[in-house]
Amino acid sequence: MSASPRKSIDSLASGASTPSLSQYSFNQVESPRVPPQKYPLRRGSTASSIVSIGGVLDPSNRHGAIAESGQNAISTLLQPPIVRTGLVPHSSAATGGYKPPSTRDIPPVPLTNIPHVDRKVFEPYLTQVGSLYEVFQEAKEGSGEQDSQLARSAGKASPRPDDYESLIPRSFERRASAISTNSRSSSPYSPPGRKRSSNRGRPPAITPLSTIPPVYFEDDFHLENPRTFDVVSERSEVVTPPQAPSKDNRVDIIEPAQTGRKVLATNAILQEKLSWYMDTVEIHLISSISTASKSFFTALGSLRELHAEAADSVKRIQVLRKDLQKIDKEMALGGLKIVNLRRRRENVRMLSDAVSQLRDVVKSVTRCEELAENGDIEEAADGLENVERLMVGDYTPDQSTEDEPRKTVDLRRLKALEGASNELDQLRFQIGTGYENRFLNELLGDLRRHVENAPLATTVQRWGYSFQRQRGGQRSSIAEPPAYMSIDDQLRSQLRLHLTGLARVNHTTPAATAFKTAILREMKSLIRRHMPSSNDDDNESMVSVSTHRSHQLSSQEKSSILARNLRAMDAEDAYNMLAQVYAGVSESLRRLSVQVKVLLDIASGLGGLQSPKSPVPNTERRPSAHAAQDEILQVLDMSSLLGQAVDIAQSQATKVLKVRSEQTANLSKEDFVKYFTLNRLFADECEAISGRSGTAFKTAVGNQIRDFINRFGNEQRHRIVQVMDSDRWDAKDFGEAETEVLDRILTASTKDIDAWVDTSKIWIPQEDRQITSTEPAAVNGSSKDKDKARNAVIDEQKYILSDSAMAIMRSIEEYQFLMANIPNMIPDISSGLLESLKLFNSRSSQLILGAGATRSAGLKNITTKHLALSSQALSFIIALVPYIREFVRRHSPPSSLMADFDKVKRLYQEHQSGIHEKLVDIMGSRSYVHVNAMRKIDWDSSSGPTGVNTYMETLTKETGTLHRVLSRHLPEMTVMMIMDPVFNSYRDQWTRAFDEAEAKTETGKQRLHRDAEYFQAKLSKIDGFGDIGERLLELVNRKTIEGSSQPSPDKETPANGSPQPQDESKS
Repeated sequence: MSASPRKSIDSLASGASTPSLSQYSFNQVESPRVPPQKYPLRRGSTASSIVSIGGVLDPSNRHGAIAESGQNAISTLLQPPIVRTGLVPHSSAATGGYKPPSTRDIPPVPLTNIPHVDRKVFEPYLTQVGSLYEVFQEAKEGSGEQDSQLARSAGKASPRPDDYESLIPRSFERRASAISTNSRSSSPYSPPGRKRSSNRGRPPAITPLSTIPPVYFEDDFHLENPRTFDVVSERSEVVTPPQAPSKDNRVDIIEPAQTGRKVLATNAILQEKLSWYMDTVEIHLISSISTASKSFFTALGSLRELHAEAADSVKRIQVLRKDLQKIDKEMALGGLKIVNLRRRRENVRMLSDAVSQLRDVVKSVTRCEELAENGDIEEAADGLENVERLMVGDYTPDQSTEDEPRKTVDLRRLKALEGASNELDQLRFQIGTGYENRFLNELLGDLRRHVENAPLATTVQRWGYSFQRQRGGQRSSIAEPPAYMSIDDQLRSQLRLHLTGLARVNHTTPAATAFKTAILREMKSLIRRHMPSSNDDDNESMVSVSTHRSHQLSSQEKSSILARNLRAMDAEDAYNMLAQVYAGVSESLRRLSVQVKVLLDIASGLGGLQSPKSPVPNTERRPSAHAAQDEILQVLDMSSLLGQAVDIAQSQATKVLKVRSEQTANLSKEDFVKYFTLNRLFADECEAISGRSGTAFKTAVGNQIRDFINRFGNEQRHRIVQVMDSDRWDAKDFGEAETEVLDRILTASTKDIDAWVDTSKIWIPQEDRQITSTEPAAVNGSSKDKDKARNAVIDEQKYILSDSAMAIMRSIEEYQFLMANIPNMIPDISSGLLESLKLFNSRSSQLILGAGATRSAGLKNITTKHLALSSQALSFIIALVPYIREFVRRHSPPSSLMADFDKVKRLYQEHQSGIHEKLVDIMGSRSYVHVNAMRKIDWDSSSGPTGVNTYMETLTKETGTLHRVLSRHLPEMTVMMIMDPVFNSYRDQWTRAFDEAEAKTETGKQRLHRDAEYFQAKLSKIDGFGDIGERLLELVNRKTIEGSSQPSPDKETPANGSPQPQDESKS
């Protein structure tokens, strides 16, 4: 890149004189022995004026003659480089008009694809260089030790220059001459010469590597990269871009564009910088090589010492070999022969012991098989363990004391015993089966004995007390634990013995699995044990101890016969059968849970057990004991086992319940409550044992409850319709039985009725329940006279009821009876009760207001009494609805049932208002008829009756009869509510009628006056009559007579022979 080529180290070897170095910023050190010679390191340029190197380049001041051992020796070149100084690297200042090039200004340079080279290509080179690199590392680590050895050798005798000259290669001398002619005199092994006073006490300064831009030291430095090249060339222009055309559009003259960047071809300073960078790197390299030369000579001296020691060691080894050959010939061969004979004898003895051991194995196996067949499984298990230990070599049979102790070996890999493992597994399985049978017989026998000895009453009583505790009731006074909790020591010891044997033969898992299967089979057997016979030959006995196995009948025929026999059972037998089945399942599950806990407790202590006949130490049994415990825990998972047993029992029970679904739906309410309570207690017991809810069983029972409720509701409504259709709507005596029913309905709104709840307490003996249910009920109301007992009393309000009202009252009690005993079905039962109340309301309307009773009960007509009794019945139910509503609210969560009861109450009130309006309409229509009759009378006729006219007698008679009937059957307030509209109607009609009546003579006026006085006299005592009579008399008195100005007398005595009204009048 420059006209003057850069001078390398090799080119400096010539002795030609070059221009002085004084033009550079270098300090020069002269040798006292040899006149200094100046060599041109690089040609002079203006670069030195721009960049200050900042150091003195005089290698001869510090280093001696530089020699190379070979061409660029690796041990020298791989020495650690000098640390860079912290000087700021050179960077050229940017000019004022500098504009960095954009991507359009930099011509695109196609990058060469770098081929992928496989690692295997470098393996030969790495193999060749690896040994050299290891030598270099060893020299580097031992440099300190070698320096100390060199110092010791230098202290003894100073090395001669001729010795070192023979070690220095010629190439090293040639390289050294290129540095300085004074380097020989400044060698570390020659006496030091005098130095200039200016350079004393400080090392020569070398241009730091920090002056070189960092881009040259990057790992990914590639000059062919355009960006790297742009940085190295200091953003010089490689090609001068053409200038844009001038404004006058003259394109024939193209001048270079002024970009402010130097042209690379004419940038001499940049070329000098590159040359300077290379010289700086070369100087640092030479310095590193000269520094490493000391360790090289130290290693060379150590190598000579090692060579001398190796030669001495070789001589001594040769002497030792000769001595060893002599000893081998005289002593070793005889000794080896003796050793071989002894080893042979030992091998023969070991073979004999192994044959004897094999013979003992065969005998022991035969003995174990005989013991297992004879049932001596304990001795067989001990023998089996001895056989296994004998095959392993850990056991020696008993032998006479005179013989030497026999050595045993491991025979398991012996070819002759390849089939022995299968035989031992069969023998182990046979022994395990014996232990398993004893284990199952012990557990199942204990389970069956417990179920047989557990009284049914005790089990049901335990269920009841548990149910009461869940509901927050009183706790049981029985302090003794239940029978299923007691486990005697004999059973525990037997189970411990069997589990120990099972663990010894590794048969714990099969035994636990067999026990699990046997338990599930036992659950089915417990249920079948109390079922009716599935054989027609045993039809006389409805409950048999076990199902008779008949080979002549197929399974389908047996199932059909069993279902038929189940349906043929009466309610009491079916209840007893289910109670025995449920009690047996409960007691067996409870006992099973205790047995499992005992087994787990025993299994946890198997690690400390040891068979009295087995010589095996206790420590060797612990692993198998822990394995047995883990197997029992895994197989006999209590929750899983009890859950499966409960599922099987409930599945079988569900089948039985479904077979008797029709018979269950037709039970009486008392029998059904007992049936429901039994199933509920059994479901709660199963859930308490296994933690499973038993959805299928509860669903089946729930479906039967709904069927019963539907059937019960239909029967209640049918009974109500029958009573109402046959009712003649006469007042009936409300006796003591009806009073007790009413009292229970009213009391149930605040507390449970014992007579109802005791029916579901099947755990209480029958005689106790009868005493509880026959307590006398308090007489409702404040009246104690027997004459008034015929009326129902609610909140001191009396009600005269007919058979229909008493029938709906008894139906309400039966509904409440079911709700009190089946609280979870209150919504369904309440719906049935509401339907019955609605039916009573609509049916009474049809019979009374619709006159249906004239056809159903044979009544001639519907009278005021019938309407009054119907109104009384409605008032009675309206008074009961709040009590019923409160009872339902107390037994069920908040729901829409409360609003439904309110709707029913409004329906009854509307019906009652309709009856009252009917009475008012009837009396209004009768009054209208009498008004028309009055208008037809000729008041001035002399032939008229001397007494009261017929229309007035009939009107007063009908009104008096209405008031008398209403007063007898309805409360006073209700009578007032009916009579007020009647009298209001009278006031309008009769006021107008008397006002329109024409009486022109004194006779006619007197006749009107007699009718008005009679009306006043007969009806004035009735509440609500008011001043109607007075107004009529006033109207009559105001009438004037033609030809006479005298008013009529105020009063006239009525006729004495007025007719008496009848007791009853038609509507």
